[in-house]
Amino acid sequence: MIKYIFFDVAGTLLGKPSLYIIIQNTLKDFGYQISIEEIKQKHKLLSEVIHFPDKTDESFYLKFNTELLFLLGIIPTTALLDMIFKNCTYLPWEKFEDTSVLSELIVPLGVISNFNITLKEKLNGFFGPVFKDVFVSEELGIAKPNIDFYKKALDKISLSPSEVLYVGDSIKLDLEPAIRLGIKTLIVDRENFYPNLKNRISSLKEITNSL
Repeated sequence: MIKYIFFDVAGTLLGKPSLYIIIQNTLKDFGYQISIEEIKQKHKLLSEVIHFPDKTDESFYLKFNTELLFLLGIIPTTALLDMIFKNCTYLPWEKFEDTSVLSELIVPLGVISNFNITLKEKLNGFFGPVFKDVFVSEELGIAKPNIDFYKKALDKISLSPSEVLYVGDSIKLDLEPAIRLGIKTLIVDRENFYPNLKNRISSLKEITNSL
């Protein structure tokens, strides 16, 4: 029986939907015609394998966007990288529509996220005080996919792994380490990136089917 649900944040509860359109339009300005679907897919796959620090800066995004351009078949130039960074910096977070299900869940909710300590305030602004616990990598000094991050979170809520459900959007950061501990997992896959994954859901509203 599930007694607690942990959520990831970026890509699971909050996103920046305008990011892909802005990248596409910037590439168009430089003469490249790339579909939104390809940009989303390559951006997602790259996010699976590159490490995101608690606090991102210009040097990180120059590295990330360089690799993204290579995946898209584009040779990076300083001018293009600078423009992508300029156009995409400080885009606002938005909550996904399906997060409305949070108010329907009757078990305690928490967050495990590679984020800095400002996350608690951000989540409260979007959702109100719905989360009993918010564990962030900057505060605990450890980050996903390190399995010890999950162990620390479990210790703090005093529940066994079998009593916890973890919902995220990354196979590497969310599913794999949680599964190793015996936590039940779901991956929210709104874009159908992983059609063959057994424990995927296409909307957070499907969580209720797993309780």
